[in-house]
Amino acid sequence: MRGSEFVGYVAPADSVDAAESFVERIRERHADATHNVSAYRVPAGEGGSARSPDGSTMLREYQSDDGEPSGSAGKPALNVLVQRELRNVAAVVTRYYGGTNLGVGGLARAYSRAVKEAVDDAGVVESLPHERFSVTVAYDDSGTVRGLLESEGVAFDASYEAEVSFSVRAPVDSAADLRDRIRSATSGRASIER
Repeated sequence: MRGSEFVGYVAPADSVDAAESFVERIRERHADATHNVSAYRVPAGEGGSARSPDGSTMLREYQSDDGEPSGSAGKPALNVLVQRELRNVAAVVTRYYGGTNLGVGGLARAYSRAVKEAVDDAGVVESLPHERFSVTVAYDDSGTVRGLLESEGVAFDASYEAEVSFSVRAPVDSAADLRDRIRSATSGRASIER
């Protein structure tokens, strides 16, 4: 844009440490750049453990103007992530100054566009929150449980020993219903542990 070059980068990040590590890698790669503006939205707390009162994972939102005029770079970059409802993501826009001052509005548009293009180029993977639970049944009920799990398309591992144990990974919003269906299908004989 008018002589300056803006290069956008995005990467998945599941923690503040992962986001900061990505930002630092881009800064090192472009140490000669005029600015390396960063923004991220990642789970808050150790290992994403911080929870809001409703039980959802709290987010840590961060942005840095990296020497650009206040509010002209980091906030527009973060706004793209917020408006697109992206989480577990870090973004860095590297700017090589081209000799023309763009003003706050011009900078905001340029940084915003660089993040939008980086996200569009990278693509978005939608991932639903999952939970794990185990189901233990006698051999007579194992086919019924396996059939239910397969029909739901959930991920599971089965271990056939004295009894049959299923280690299940299911989307949070459907896990309780699945457990109820397993109990019902086995007339309450299934042992389920969360």
